Amino acid sequence: MRNLASDTTAADTIPLKIVVYLGLIAVVLILAVQAWHTMNPVLEDAQIKAQVEAASLSIHSIQEGYARDSAESYSPEGTMCNLKFTFPASVKYISFGVDPDPECNGQLHDSEWVLENNTIIYQYKNGVKKRLFLEGKPVYFIKGEKDSEGIWMPSGSQENSLTPLSLEKTGVLIEYPVSGEFVLELVMQNGIRYTMSHF
Repeated sequence: MRNLASDTTAADTIPLKIVVYLGLIAVVLILAVQAWHTMNPVLEDAQIKAQVEAASLSIHSIQEGYARDSAESYSPEGTMCNLKFTFPASVKYISFGVDPDPECNGQLHDSEWVLENNTIIYQYKNGVKKRLFLEGKPVYFIKGEKDSEGIWMPSGSQENSLTPLSLEKTGVLIEYPVSGEFVLELVMQNGIRYTMSHF
């Protein structure tokens, strides 16, 4: 019978096995990290798309509701909806009813905006732009601002309600960071129903 203390035949292979096992574990971890970096943009895009689709459903749901007449300061509030966004840092903006960067050069205020009713547009910082079209009747968006009494009114309505609105006032834009709750209200101005921002 052999003495266990004097048996050294396997002692030479133990360090080699440890090195091989540690190398295999390192390869698996590296592959897992690479897979995560590959899947992360896809998962982020899916989350963004889900939030934009939820926003479009909220906007669509208020279109048949009560529209507050913006000419009457003390009329009851119009039908409202809350939009909740938690976009990652890779999203530059989201816009409603307007394309603020038609040249895709990353500058939102260097050229005239292009009116796109029934459209939600979001753009990544790398320049990729995605659109979601709202089905049904035309949805007109308008930027809101508080008047001297703290009541939300369509932008430009304090100046002259008969003057056509500029494109910067007919669209709604949320620039980076796109995160938080945003309120939209249905209002009427000059017989046209608008979905007005409260931000």
